[in-house]
Amino acid sequence: MQTKHQSISNPPGGLLIWIVIFLELITFGLALVALVYYGRLNPIEFQESRAVLNTNYGAINTIFLLLSGYFMALSVKQFQLKSINISKQYLLLTMVFGLFFLALKAVEYSSKINQGYDLDYNTFFNFYWLLTGFHVIHVIVGLIILAYFYMQLCINKNNVMTEDYEAGAAFWHMCDLIWLLLFPIVYLIF
Repeated sequence: MQTKHQSISNPPGGLLIWIVIFLELITFGLALVALVYYGRLNPIEFQESRAVLNTNYGAINTIFLLLSGYFMALSVKQFQLKSINISKQYLLLTMVFGLFFLALKAVEYSSKINQGYDLDYNTFFNFYWLLTGFHVIHVIVGLIILAYFYMQLCINKNNVMTEDYEAGAAFWHMCDLIWLLLFPIVYLIF
């Protein structure tokens, strides 16, 4: 396990991950701006469509991701303190709450498909499926990254560099942040 000194030019996880995060946030941000724009063009369609979403699912998933992000932060802190076993426990909790998020999202998706609200139903659901689906892909990628680190920590803790671990955590926190933007705009505003 190796540690590097952090500075503005060398942020936690390295500069490259922050460039990726910045680009992802811009992409989601532009899509959310487009959602709001089209929502203003078709306010009744968007209000009626939003009304069929289950805000309880969205709120519970918000809690799942916030808890997951909290445990990820604890995991990074313990990793930095070289308390690898505790770090692994927090990392496992991070992944469990991420899986809870995906499971509930699968229930929600199944419900929407069974009700006929697919990608082509209307403009609102086009945005709903594209934005939440793109986010789900990010969560899956994040879980794969975290599972890789968990396995590496189980095999040989000295193979994991602090910068790499922080980069994985930064990606995971990006998923949290994106959901914190998606939930209110998609589930609550219209």
